[in-house]
Amino acid sequence: MKATAMAHPIQGLVKYHGMRDEIERLPYHDSISVCTAPSHTRTTVEFSMDHEDDTFIVDGEELEGRAHERVEAVVEKARSKSDAAHTVYPVRLESENSFPTNVGLGSSSSGFAAAAMALAEAAELDATKQEISTIARVGSASAARAVTGAFSHLRTGMNDEDCRSERIPSNLHEDLKIVVGLVPYHKDTDDAHREAADSHMFQARNAHIHEQIAKMRDSLRNDDFEGVFERAEHDSLSLAATTMTGPSGWVYWQPATLAVFNTVRELREEEDIPVYFSTDTGASVYVNTTEEHAEEVEEAVSDCGVSTTTWDVGGPAKLLDEDEHLF
Repeated sequence: MKATAMAHPIQGLVKYHGMRDEIERLPYHDSISVCTAPSHTRTTVEFSMDHEDDTFIVDGEELEGRAHERVEAVVEKARSKSDAAHTVYPVRLESENSFPTNVGLGSSSSGFAAAAMALAEAAELDATKQEISTIARVGSASAARAVTGAFSHLRTGMNDEDCRSERIPSNLHEDLKIVVGLVPYHKDTDDAHREAADSHMFQARNAHIHEQIAKMRDSLRNDDFEGVFERAEHDSLSLAATTMTGPSGWVYWQPATLAVFNTVRELREEEDIPVYFSTDTGASVYVNTTEEHAEEVEEAVSDCGVSTTTWDVGGPAKLLDEDEHLF
């Protein structure tokens, strides 16, 4: 059985940090994100007796080591939920990204979301997107939110019934433009999550985050642009503070990152433009603004010496037709 799916990466709005369970990737607290489009990952999977072993290929390179193990975890989760006989056969998985990876733009979220969606179809699971989000989650907790798409909320929990993603109704997608300032800088998000609880600021963030989740949900439901993205900007600073005070002292921001921050604040304070910055675990910057100001904002961010592109809000993961298989 072969299936192909596509998913969009996420921008964290209230980001999770640290995992209480590294195998099931159960986060310490809730998180909320928005998917970005047209950036996407397309993935094809096939269970077949013609394959010798489970093989995973991303952007033309076969995965090994920890990267292979993370995909294998998602495959095994799908297998464990399936009654289809063919899932005992080896699986071939190929994936392609339409945007730069490992630079803080959420490629693991779209990658594991597309994989989970395709695996669920190939394994003949009669599953909702919320249920499929629990399969994606074992690859990356952020991927659970990429399955349900747009503005989504991943609740923490100790099991699949509780720790799954759901959509938050909002009309902000109609006017939101996301200017991306690309700052290439290799990072390892897994290491940062592993060290999170060792930061002396972790407990303070954990206590603070519950109110932020409630306020973020309320702002989204009320289409409050300023409330959503001002809070996302502050959450980015909180995340970085916790990351930088862990044992390894991870500092992901680069001079160009800070230049974009300063430009955004100047646009907001001096020109009264509704614009806010946000970062995940990486150096690249999301700059959130409205359609009216998108062109002006992109030009200003580009003047910081970084490559730019403007994205919209992306929908949920979806299955594609057979003519879009990668193999």
